[in-house]
Amino acid sequence: MDYPYPRPSKVKTKVKKGISGLGLFAEEPIKKGIFVIEYFGPIISEEAANQKGGKYLFELDAHKTIFGASRKNIARYVNHSCKPNCEAIQEGDRIFIYTKRAIKTSEELTYNYGKEYFDDHIKPVGCCCDACST
Repeated sequence: MDYPYPRPSKVKTKVKKGISGLGLFAEEPIKKGIFVIEYFGPIISEEAANQKGGKYLFELDAHKTIFGASRKNIARYVNHSCKPNCEAIQEGDRIFIYTKRAIKTSEELTYNYGKEYFDDHIKPVGCCCDACST
């Protein structure tokens, strides 16, 4: 394995069907500001990321991207929302997902994927997050 083991989380989550396909859902209430999960995978070059396309890529900087396609990377199921309840925080070459507000049991966990990803991948097909669907 060419990436660090993910930081363990004590938050109980479950992958299940959401509005945008599979999503990650809270199995218990989660307070604001709590670490939920780490987005992890091998770190690849910008060139390799461009060859892979848009899925399961988390850009660290102009030259490095985390390729999170492994099913062991449960954070890959955290979907985009225009009004997210979580945020992705970068610490060096690692990405940690924290809650922005209190989360209810059975609520889907989401973060904003950013303008570039939104414009390239979501906008052309239409956003189906809760904020845009209601």
